[in-house]
Amino acid sequence: MIPKVFSDKQGTVLTWWCRGSPWHDREAIICDGAVRSGKTLCCGLSFFCWAMGNFTGRNFGLCGKTAGALRRNLLGELLPLLKELGFHCTERVSKGQLIVSFGERRNTFYLFGGRDEGSAALIQGITLAGVLLDEVALMPRSFVEQACARCSVEGSRLWFNCNPEGPEHWFYKEWVQKREERNVLYLHFTMEDNPALSPAVIARYARYYSGTFYRRFVLGEWVAAEGVIYDFFDESYVRQAPDGLEEWVISCDYGTVNPASFGLWGRKGDIWYRVNEFYYDSRREGRQKTDREYADDLAKLAGGRKIQKVVVDPSAASFIEVLRRSGWRVVRADNQVLEGIRITARLLKEGKIVICPPCRDAIREFSLYCWDTRAPGDKVRKEHDHAMDDIRYFAVNVAAGKRESPLAAATVARRAF
Repeated sequence: MIPKVFSDKQGTVLTWWCRGSPWHDREAIICDGAVRSGKTLCCGLSFFCWAMGNFTGRNFGLCGKTAGALRRNLLGELLPLLKELGFHCTERVSKGQLIVSFGERRNTFYLFGGRDEGSAALIQGITLAGVLLDEVALMPRSFVEQACARCSVEGSRLWFNCNPEGPEHWFYKEWVQKREERNVLYLHFTMEDNPALSPAVIARYARYYSGTFYRRFVLGEWVAAEGVIYDFFDESYVRQAPDGLEEWVISCDYGTVNPASFGLWGRKGDIWYRVNEFYYDSRREGRQKTDREYADDLAKLAGGRKIQKVVVDPSAASFIEVLRRSGWRVVRADNQVLEGIRITARLLKEGKIVICPPCRDAIREFSLYCWDTRAPGDKVRKEHDHAMDDIRYFAVNVAAGKRESPLAAATVARRAF
């Protein structure tokens, strides 16, 4: 359904390229700011209206972190709106193309994923009349510059949207800060710029985040990561688990020289409790343990409970094999650090995961887990992070409802210990 009301900023995005607009002479637009602020949908809608209103028989670029992310984040909601407006859209998935027609006009939109430095080769060579880069701050500079260089058709324009990253991010320094020099229209969005959000929903999002992520995702600021990562965590997030837990999972961060941390999780309703833990620091104890010894420690932590799955550090190949041969159902964890931290923080603040008093090392690490302010970009300090990693693995792969891939799981019937 086409939104009945647009905010002033959304209206500007929809019309900036029109004749009579004070921004008509701009060659590009940047929409950045808070999550759920309404920038992505109106940016995409405006891009297609501009392309179909000004060209026919031309090629355009639609770029996301991956083609799948582009379909999910943009096209899934946008295509029904275009069809409602009278556009005819045909996607050729195998060719990465979207054919759009309106009246006598017909254009081809190519879908590209800017995952890494090698992605620039995917877009090289094509001639474009315009390009939209969705979540541009997640793409490597080489890919973005190659996409921009492809727009050589007379009257071509560039469209960018993103959530902010750190102030040293290349896109912020080269495009946002140099917007006048590059003849770019820059619009900064907040949640109040999205008429579809109620005050209650806006307040809920404000509760989801704290610290750096609050300033980026709620206030929409390009700010540096600094200080304690889970700066909101205090004794109010620690409480006893209730009786009658319904499901059991173990999460593992593996270490030989570095500490190993295992968490035992039980579910009651839609809340997961980290009821107990195993934590072993070989430097402190003066002896390294073998994979077999760690597997025995995991069995002791399980305590005879029926464990549905064991979520393990994906780099611990030898330990995973020992667990698999011992009969455990093993899942290799998704190890995207920043996304995992965001998900963990949200689930903690929503009360969906709870840390219990016996987890003393996890509670200790929450107060010590910090950003590395000396490293470029958003990096965490590689210390006091072992329980934090096993909790992150659990949050992303279990508590957040992530579906495991068959290739990521080695499933074996659980034997009795």
